[in-house]
Amino acid sequence: MILFTEEDIRKHVNLNAETIQVVEDAFTSLATKRVEMPPIMRIDIPAYNGEVDVKSAYVEGLDYFAIKVSTGFFDNFKLGLPSGNGLMMLFHSQTGKPEALLLDNGYLTDIRTAAAGAVATKHLARQDARTVGVIGTGSQARYQVQAIARVRPIESVLVYGRDEGKAAQYMKDVESHLGVKVERASPEEVVRRSDIVVTTTPATSPIIKEEWLHDGLHITAMGSDAEGKQELEVGILEKADLLVCDVKSQSRKLGEIHHALDQEQMMKKAVEIGEITAGRMKGRVTNEEITVCDLTGTGVQDTAIALYTYNILKEKKARASIH
Repeated sequence: MILFTEEDIRKHVNLNAETIQVVEDAFTSLATKRVEMPPIMRIDIPAYNGEVDVKSAYVEGLDYFAIKVSTGFFDNFKLGLPSGNGLMMLFHSQTGKPEALLLDNGYLTDIRTAAAGAVATKHLARQDARTVGVIGTGSQARYQVQAIARVRPIESVLVYGRDEGKAAQYMKDVESHLGVKVERASPEEVVRRSDIVVTTTPATSPIIKEEWLHDGLHITAMGSDAEGKQELEVGILEKADLLVCDVKSQSRKLGEIHHALDQEQMMKKAVEIGEITAGRMKGRVTNEEITVCDLTGTGVQDTAIALYTYNILKEKKARASIH
């Protein structure tokens, strides 16, 4: 088994056009290939405000599949630690032999999650979108804006964060990294003034209200990845002209859609993003549409980013050994 550290991974794998395409291809495979993707295994650690998710997927034709263990411990900020962590294991599809251990400490999950946000933006946001609104100030709030900037020419960012100090640091970091103006705003201002809104919180009650929606708005909701989490009012799903999710089987239990009063009606309305990336269904058609994408995170994304990382690092290691 080959072991790769976070330092190895960060050195060679970044959030860029290539990793965004890797994740887009992963979504497409859900629509075009046989994919074995079991339900998410979840462990709650209520004593420490923590959660553990185990995700995996085998894509027919790939030589390897990944099993990813990710953790979210939301009181870690009190200890000066990030809330997210984890690792990925890569196994040979034919023999089941463990091939590689990717000790990424959650970095690859951040990359593939942000890349999914970019894919959603690419297909669902207006082409002339220039202002991004972000709910949350954590690491994913940063990655999502970086990813969106890869597919739309962003000129300004609005951010809402409950903690003034964290919001101030977020503004400083994003302005420095992207070279765009960042302004702190209320949740209502964020929604009303933005072309694209992304939610990145572990909220258990809605932050965004239906009455704030406006024509042409796109929302990517990616924080609600557990049964008890919710960032959007249910009316937002009903009002959306186009409702998209990563995979319906998960959306029945996680994310925003499962909160709907008439879940079956919402499931009929929803379109899986892989159907759009595969060209089987249309994304945004007009500038006036309101679009919503409910992302819960899929094992196929983890297998895709793990295999991509393994191939790059194995090649780098081979080159290094030659020299």
